[in-house]
Amino acid sequence: MVVLTREQIEERLAALHRASLELVSDLSLEPLLERIVNLAREQVGAQYAALGVLDEEGRFEQFIPVGMSSEEIGKLEHPPVGKGLLGVFQESRHTVRVPKISADERSVGLPPNHPEMESFLGTPIILGDILLGQIYLTNKIGHPEFTTDDERVIETLAAYAAVAISNARLYRDLLEQDRALAQHNEDLALLNDVASALASSLELDDILDRTLSRVMSYLDVEAGEIFLSEEGGQEMKMALHKGEAPVAFWTKDRFRLGEGVIGRVAQTGKPVISSDLKQDVSFLRKAVTESGFLCLASIPLTARGNVVGVMNVVTRRERLFDKREIHLLTAIGSWAGTTIENARLHRQARRLAVLEERERIGMDLHDGIIQSIYAVGLALDYARMAIEDDPKQACLKIEQAIEGLNSTIGDIRSYISDLRPRQLGGKNLREGLQRLVEEFKTNTNLDAILTGPQDGLANLPVAQATALFHICQEALANIAKHARAKRAEVHLWTTKDRVLLEISDDGEGFDLRKMSVTLGHGLSNMHTRAYKVGGDVEITSEPGDGTTVLAWVPLLEA
Repeated sequence: MVVLTREQIEERLAALHRASLELVSDLSLEPLLERIVNLAREQVGAQYAALGVLDEEGRFEQFIPVGMSSEEIGKLEHPPVGKGLLGVFQESRHTVRVPKISADERSVGLPPNHPEMESFLGTPIILGDILLGQIYLTNKIGHPEFTTDDERVIETLAAYAAVAISNARLYRDLLEQDRALAQHNEDLALLNDVASALASSLELDDILDRTLSRVMSYLDVEAGEIFLSEEGGQEMKMALHKGEAPVAFWTKDRFRLGEGVIGRVAQTGKPVISSDLKQDVSFLRKAVTESGFLCLASIPLTARGNVVGVMNVVTRRERLFDKREIHLLTAIGSWAGTTIENARLHRQARRLAVLEERERIGMDLHDGIIQSIYAVGLALDYARMAIEDDPKQACLKIEQAIEGLNSTIGDIRSYISDLRPRQLGGKNLREGLQRLVEEFKTNTNLDAILTGPQDGLANLPVAQATALFHICQEALANIAKHARAKRAEVHLWTTKDRVLLEISDDGEGFDLRKMSVTLGHGLSNMHTRAYKVGGDVEITSEPGDGTTVLAWVPLLEA
């Protein structure tokens, strides 16, 4: 047995202290573990040394041997599993020193192809109550066994190692948290960027381009594409491709529900990840794999629980899209899907607005311009018949026709500018109706009267006034065309909550069951105009008993 003097022991411990202080300052875990095991081997003069780091369940997380060649390590079937002597002090948490391993009853022998080992020294690495790992030393060089001084040295080293390993782990965890936080911030920045881009436009093409561009840039992929649902959601059609190999991707631009990767995502509403497109039988575009693309992430674009599209990002590099990226892409897919749906609804609203505007123009032309032109026709027809017997009256009718045409031109200009009809321009409803009645009398030579409030309902909103004006215009035109009447009456009055307009005649009347044939678009326009401002129209008529049109609108103040 080697006996050291007090001075030698103190010098050895001082050297160990200096080396251990360097260990504590090392915050890189992997290099630190190698330094610890090499320092332990050096301090006690062992042929072989190893350091085992344990996980939270007491299993070896890392096992670092030194002293054996890489060839010897390669012959071992597996690292130690904590049986025999290793398991003894792992359970007791005390240092174990054995002069001859094979002679100790606790030994279970060495694994196959393991170098021969005789003497053994092992100590646990403990911080507080936590067992972090173990240091093993075998075959003391030049001596048959390890000494009590070796035991003291290695226990001191283990104490320093515990602090160093704990610090390195904390530092590693902090770095991981910092990386995770930085990644989280980058993810949030992308989400914010995408959200801002989506919120700034309702144009579908712009939404698709902005979304795909930002996702491709963030993930650093070479190609991307977006498919949108068509034909009642039973088919996905490519709406956009960006990046490399566009011809290869466009070789198949439609997928039915359940067909291929895209159809499966559209059908299930769940992302699909493929790390090897060449081996993926569900990927149906051979031209894409022949262009070198290898990995794909396919993400549903959802709105209110429905899949409205599918976004693909594709790369030629070997890459596994991780859970964080898939969660991020899924969130973007939800936002983009909702925005796409809103853009589609906006487009439909614009189309509907165009149709409504066409309908409005059609009604205005029918109820206004066409009726005015018809009145001009009546005046000219009267002039033609009177030109020989009463030239003066014929000239008067021609002048009235010219005035009517000029007024009609004014109406057309007003409609183009979306202004009130000429007869209401700057006038109240009663004044406008009075003008209609006067023109009716002039053009038809029929007797007609108007009664109504003296204030003319000047505060009635434009929409309500215009609706009643056109209803009266259409009703008077129908009297002139169809009624064969001698007299027409127009009455305007109010109740507590309504404005009512009645136009009646003493003409032939008609069968209400045939009124759609008799009145055509005119009757439909009356109902439409009243309905749009919250009112209604009621028509009563009997053959031989004249016709009455009763219209009402809510009494609102402008």
